[in-house]
Amino acid sequence: MTKAAPIIVWFRKDLRLGDNRALAAAANEAAVIPLYIREPHGSGNGPLGTAQQWWLHHSLEVLEARLGRLGSRLILRSGDPLDVLSEVSRLSGSKRVHWNRRYDPCGIATDIALKKALAAQGIAAESFAGQLLHEPMRLLTTTGGPYRVFTPFWRALEAKVEPAPPIDEPQKIATPESWPPSEQLDAWSLLPTKPNWAATFSEIWMPGEKGATTRLDEFIDEKLADYKVRRDRPEADGTSLLSPHLAFGEISPAQIWHATQGIETDGGEGIATFRKEITWREFSYHLLFHYPELPRRNLDRRFDRFRWLDHEGDFSRWTKGLTGFPIVDAGMRQLWRHGYMHNRVRMIAASFLIKDLLIDWRKGEQWFRDTLVDADPANNAASWQWVAGSGGDAAPFFRIFNPVLQGEKFDPDGAYVKRFIPELDRLEPRYIHRPFAAPAAVLSGAGIELGTTYPKPIVDHALARDRALAAFREITSPPREP
Repeated sequence: MTKAAPIIVWFRKDLRLGDNRALAAAANEAAVIPLYIREPHGSGNGPLGTAQQWWLHHSLEVLEARLGRLGSRLILRSGDPLDVLSEVSRLSGSKRVHWNRRYDPCGIATDIALKKALAAQGIAAESFAGQLLHEPMRLLTTTGGPYRVFTPFWRALEAKVEPAPPIDEPQKIATPESWPPSEQLDAWSLLPTKPNWAATFSEIWMPGEKGATTRLDEFIDEKLADYKVRRDRPEADGTSLLSPHLAFGEISPAQIWHATQGIETDGGEGIATFRKEITWREFSYHLLFHYPELPRRNLDRRFDRFRWLDHEGDFSRWTKGLTGFPIVDAGMRQLWRHGYMHNRVRMIAASFLIKDLLIDWRKGEQWFRDTLVDADPANNAASWQWVAGSGGDAAPFFRIFNPVLQGEKFDPDGAYVKRFIPELDRLEPRYIHRPFAAPAAVLSGAGIELGTTYPKPIVDHALARDRALAAFREITSPPREP
């Protein structure tokens, strides 16, 4: 009896063994060649930014080790996917490739072309669902169109789409008779060296599938019950911190969804609120699938006429956490320290960039894409457009966060600010979010000299708000008669 040819399983942003349908299907039929391709940056399918390169290195290490415990290994290759898959197929005798579907425009375009090109070479490519709770092309409105508002999308998903239960990881993975050669992970130089700006990332992150499942278990045991209350308090560490694990597919949304079933919390409010956060990711991919230009173009085309200032000096100070508004600066410095920013603070920092500084939301989206370990093509774009007022189910543009009041509401004691802005740690709590309003004696006693040890505000928020609203009126007012 002829032994079945091995199946290539192409890992992408699904760096896990559990609930991996492409892997499970292959392991049930034949020997498996696990493969990860470092696609060219120009393809749009490579790592989204430098922070995610750090994560990718460690995640691939974990995946390689987990495969090794099952007697398998991970083949690493760089280059165009068609070239790599063709060569691995030729060297191994494989005529089949499995992968899990991706839903971003570049990924979709690549995969469609690949299936056709591989078929021409006699190689069958089969794709599987599992990266989302639902396939974005299937959940549509009653008129057959895509959803643009989150609440009806949430109701439809909750009512109609009970996610398939996650599947277990394979107990064994058969190996091919010979392995194609692999590149060395260290040769990819994904980790920063001089300077090692990611040295503090490991204070809170443990990339890989084990880190993801551990984080989920800890969240359910310790945080889910009061998630609705604590999630908006940046000093409380009340969020799940699962977003980078989801971004790399180290855990699936179905695993998270089913892990929260049957848990009794505060009348179910904690679970419902948390599931809405998972569903926002689904909604973001729904928007990206149906509106592929989401990361680049305003969904509300009125904003194409918006007059941005795009002052480079202001943008630079925002990126460095030197705006003079502590809650904004703390968030941007947390981003530097951990490749992450608390979600409530992300909204405040984004609102400040767009509405106080009148800088195009696309510049902020690009900055987050490069600096966040959880950068996600759908979530990132949809959330920035939401804050800007130009996207699907967007917050109104005239909802302009006051950074002082937001800080006082969500970080009342200043614990979050003091954690990331140590030069303010001796300032009295009543002035922690408005050091520019503190008397000279208070500042002196705290060792603060505005403009030297901590910056003065780069804008007057009240004036900036008026300026933003005036710019918004220009694109919403009917044109004047000539």
